[in-house]
Amino acid sequence: MADHKHGEMDISTQEKAFAGFIKWSTYVAIASIAVLVFLAVFNG
Repeated sequence: MADHKHGEMDISTQEKAFAGFIKWSTYVAIASIAVLVFLAVFNG
C-alpha cells in the first residue's frame, strides 16, 4: 500500500468542478430572485 503524503494529490479537476458548481448555483439564485421580483411587481 502506498504511503499517503498530504498535499501531493492533483486536485485541479475537482477545483474546476467546484467552481462550475458555484457559478451555476449563483446563476440559479439570481434567476430565482429575478422571477420573484417580477412576480411581486406585476402580480398586483
